[in-house]
Amino acid sequence: MTKFSVGDHVSWNSEAGRVTGKIVKVHRDDFAHKGHWRRASKDDPQYEIKSDKTDHIAVHKEGALTKLN
Repeated sequence: MTKFSVGDHVSWNSEAGRVTGKIVKVHRDDFAHKGHWRRASKDDPQYEIKSDKTDHIAVHKEGALTKLN
């Protein structure tokens, strides 16, 4: 069972500071993102998150994310 789901509001650290956004997709298999292969599995998924302030899509593992209310 994954810790987060599509629609969850989360935050993470970036070079520009703390960022918030909503999860738009959960990857449970390896996938390509911006020309690079990302590793993902059922036990170690990766999440696509759309920033609240921009249209930027970030990809992170569970350990980098904090769920917001």
